[in-house]
Amino acid sequence: MAALPTIIPIFPLPNLVLFPGLNVPLHIFEPRYREMIAHVANAHGVIGMALLKGDADTDYPFPDIFEIGCAGKVGGLLKLADGRYNLVLEGIGEFRVVREIRDRSYRQAEVNWCPVRPDALDCDAETMDALREMLFSYLGDAAHEAWRTIVEQRGLRGAELINFLCFHLDITPLEKQTLLEALADRVDCLLDVLTFKLEERKHGPAGTSGGPDTVQ
Repeated sequence: MAALPTIIPIFPLPNLVLFPGLNVPLHIFEPRYREMIAHVANAHGVIGMALLKGDADTDYPFPDIFEIGCAGKVGGLLKLADGRYNLVLEGIGEFRVVREIRDRSYRQAEVNWCPVRPDALDCDAETMDALREMLFSYLGDAAHEAWRTIVEQRGLRGAELINFLCFHLDITPLEKQTLLEALADRVDCLLDVLTFKLEERKHGPAGTSGGPDTVQ
């Protein structure tokens, strides 16, 4: 992480929390963010993803963001004929915003890197058993096939598994932000979130639909 830049562009979104090791496709169409991509494509290729606080429309053009985010490296960049971009962002590490820099059309920030060591998210057999049973209770039958695919067949363990679940579980963006901010305590935080969701379900439907939650 020492080679990463200390000043990076910030791409704030209201419903996306990135985690290390996860890839997310992005379609960039706003002029200011097209300018951002053009800049990083010719530089370090790093973008900081941050979750928006509150109402983005009310606070335009610089709504508040949470200070901890996850940066990604731009890959698969394709510039379209009309100037828009398609790309894939690969999560590379957590950061904390020290101060924002607003001298361009898009936001930048000076950041401190606070990456979680992969071995900090290792799970012993007891934790894996607890996690599996909670997921089975929370997601129902769909979890059995998902666990078989991602753990038994793909072999995801430790940080790869925990970050995969944090990113893909159908929970609120604020809950995902809480998991991101937990840093090295992410495993315990994930178990706490699942415990809360199971208790919440006992007292009524989760969310507004009342339907079952799934891994996306």
